[in-house]
Amino acid sequence: MTKIAFIGLGNMGGPMARNLVTAGYDVCGFDLMPDALSQFEQAGGRTADSVTDAVKGSDVVVSMLPAGKHVKSLYLGEEGVFSRLSEHCPKHCLVIDCSTIEADVAREVGADATARGIPFIDAPVSGGTAGAAAGTLTFMVGGSQVAVDQAKPFLAVMGQNIFHAGEAGAGQVAKICNNMLLAILMAGTSEALTLGINNGLDPAVLSEIMSKSSGGNWVLDKYNPVPGVMPQTPASNGYQGGFMVGLMAKDLGLALNSAKASGTATPLGSLADNLYRMHSARSGTTLDFSSIIKLYDA
Repeated sequence: MTKIAFIGLGNMGGPMARNLVTAGYDVCGFDLMPDALSQFEQAGGRTADSVTDAVKGSDVVVSMLPAGKHVKSLYLGEEGVFSRLSEHCPKHCLVIDCSTIEADVAREVGADATARGIPFIDAPVSGGTAGAAAGTLTFMVGGSQVAVDQAKPFLAVMGQNIFHAGEAGAGQVAKICNNMLLAILMAGTSEALTLGINNGLDPAVLSEIMSKSSGGNWVLDKYNPVPGVMPQTPASNGYQGGFMVGLMAKDLGLALNSAKASGTATPLGSLADNLYRMHSARSGTTLDFSSIIKLYDA
């Protein structure tokens, strides 16, 4: 049986790891939060007290971490995974990092992995917590074709769409482009819906009209920011769960840093970044990013 170490069992990593367990893989998880470990054990997974214990004997290592500094520490530190793989794991253990981080960090980690003969891909995801739970995520993958082909059976358990964007780091570039657009769409859709509500329209009716018209977009179809319009969305659950404002702000920062480095004009991305930072200052970082609609009521 293929053994998988899964590092990071949070809102996204937890359900992704559980889907691998359901598919019949022997998954050993590690997280710094005891509750995350307990939930994973209840779902049938094994847990470890340390990263070293988690990766021992693993054929595949999957990580889902908050930021690039955590990924670098996990893989490149003196006691990092790469230094442990040769000692504790089968030769050519596959490494899949699903975190959303700087493309340069993914390239650095990928280069180190290649130098050690370790197949590595960066595979950030889109689809939110609902997609993670349902196994319908979209993976944006960077790495060699050989490593991508090796990873596909595992990615297919956790997602529906797998796109090979290019070499190491390319998955991260695709992800920040996607999330910058998503932030723009959420802010713009929230603004339009608030205008309609303030002028007496039913938000559900207006949403349906715009969804079937030239303003149609993913937010209207899948992730409406108005409470009660879509019962399954975070908006209808007090903006709990989903993709936190703080994470969207982080991703917008990654996009704008990349835009600056490449000399790319991103006026709407910059505006969305300002709006989310303003919203974060007023409402905190833990609500779902669709709560940006609250900014228009302030």
